[in-house]
Amino acid sequence: MRKNKKKHDDHHVDESWLLPYSDLLTLLVALFIVLFAMSEIDTQKFKEMASVFRTEFSSGSPGIMEQPIPVEDDSKEKEENEEEKPDEGTTEVLNLQELQEKINNYIHENNLTESLATQLSEEGLMISIMNDVTFEPGSADVNKDGKVIAKEISQLLITDPPHQVVISGHTDDVPMNNAKFGSNWELSVMRAVNFMTLILDNKQLDPDKFSAKGYGEYKPIVPNNSTENRSKNRRVEVLILPNYDIAGKIEK
Repeated sequence: MRKNKKKHDDHHVDESWLLPYSDLLTLLVALFIVLFAMSEIDTQKFKEMASVFRTEFSSGSPGIMEQPIPVEDDSKEKEENEEEKPDEGTTEVLNLQELQEKINNYIHENNLTESLATQLSEEGLMISIMNDVTFEPGSADVNKDGKVIAKEISQLLITDPPHQVVISGHTDDVPMNNAKFGSNWELSVMRAVNFMTLILDNKQLDPDKFSAKGYGEYKPIVPNNSTENRSKNRRVEVLILPNYDIAGKIEK
């Protein structure tokens, strides 16, 4: 009996190798997770996957899966990148201010301060041109001085990237009724169109970026209660629209 029992014990399989084998599998899983974490993946999905692995293997050999898996927090890096990225609205304001300075230099160099003016607002950069230097009374044909101004402005409107430009005509409140125009509406529209046509003689400008409007006497800048004020209301405006939202970024 003792001999048989001893013989039976001799054939018993040694299962001590299972422990290091289990540890090896656990290490391989941990390595897989680390490699996976180093790739560019969705952080939330990775956390979910790591949580599943932690649950499945925590019942095995202790020590490896019980430690929290480091996940790189890229939120701070994103915030830093956003801070470093220039605000497009602010950049556009600076571009329009630079363009305004160029136009103002042209105005001063040619002694046109009483005929031309610029204004930068949330709407865009506005160039106001008094009709007295561009049109004869009751006419929509651009005169000689107006043609020179249109040519100069066309050069200043070449920007990179290009801007949308709206040209609008304005009159005073004196009724218009001649052979060509039955109202101030018609006169203001044709003045805007004719001035825009001269600007677009510059082939470096894209006609798709331009449009024309006529407001007649219905958008005055001062009351039409004197000869001087009526002269100020007769004008052509060139509005250069911003490429990005600049609301709130213009210094008042």
